[in-house]
Amino acid sequence: MPSNPLRGPRAARTTRALLAATAAGAVLAVAACGGQSASTEQGATIEVEDNNGTQTVPSPPTSVVATDNRTFETLSDWGVELSAGAVSLMPSTIPYTEDDSIVDLGSHREPDLEAVVAAEPDLIVNGQRFSQYHDDFVELVPEATILELDPREGEPFDTELARQVTVLGEVFDKQDEAQTLVEDFEAAIERASAAYDGQSTVMAVITSGGQIGYSAPGEGRTLGPVFDILDLTPALEVEDASTDHQGDEISVEAIADSDPDWILVMDRDAAVMADDPEYTPAAEVLEGSAALTNVTAVQSDQIVYMPADTYTNEGIQTYTEFFNTLADAFEAAS
Repeated sequence: MPSNPLRGPRAARTTRALLAATAAGAVLAVAACGGQSASTEQGATIEVEDNNGTQTVPSPPTSVVATDNRTFETLSDWGVELSAGAVSLMPSTIPYTEDDSIVDLGSHREPDLEAVVAAEPDLIVNGQRFSQYHDDFVELVPEATILELDPREGEPFDTELARQVTVLGEVFDKQDEAQTLVEDFEAAIERASAAYDGQSTVMAVITSGGQIGYSAPGEGRTLGPVFDILDLTPALEVEDASTDHQGDEISVEAIADSDPDWILVMDRDAAVMADDPEYTPAAEVLEGSAALTNVTAVQSDQIVYMPADTYTNEGIQTYTEFFNTLADAFEAAS
């Protein structure tokens, strides 16, 4: 594994990192008026930094399109009205799914990109599954600002989630709300970090189609970053791990042989096919496996599940909820 930039005294490190993210990557650069929006012929604007550099954003934006799953819950909670969005990718827990006025751009697999033209957006919050369509949006709606705030490779994942909501707070004049989200997130991390004994071994898995995939420490989809954030001790490390959305193939015998004290689980199918008769909940997959019967985590009931909508709602609120759930489990076991 690569060296972990988050190791060390957690409280001081996280505070410094989040402050640095807020100061360096999330502060708006505005013209002239000492913290006020700049005035242009088109109206007020602010400047923020995203993954592609400095972006000039209308303040406030009048027609917003959103395609980044990590941002849907935040935008919805803040009352941001969408003209169009990737509604097909939103979990049912997001109120936007009940709003028929929002033009659905569809799934990233077969998107209706041209539908964005009718929405006449001045801001597109793009990312995650739709990040591949950045250039298409530039061509289709050249007057729109495209804001991309996906966690960047090589940067601490927790500070990247904080950066994302901090920038969005500037864009939508929700700085206080963004700060609260970051503080709640940081507090949940601190709780889980303090409750972890530092020695118990941990395995992270993704269940899908009744199968168990391996989410590698630091690299694996969704749960991989949790190892770095909390400095968890892996029960197993394998070469050539990936970020595959179903996890990497691994035998239940390999899990059993590693005998993890804790198993962390993301149930992929819970978010996309919970109503399907073929759906098998993660608890049944893991706890019903004869090969895992004698594993410490199973024997001790030390299996911790991410929220059911995680696969389509991987934002800061989801991780805050999970870290608090994990802290509860660690505290109960101490």
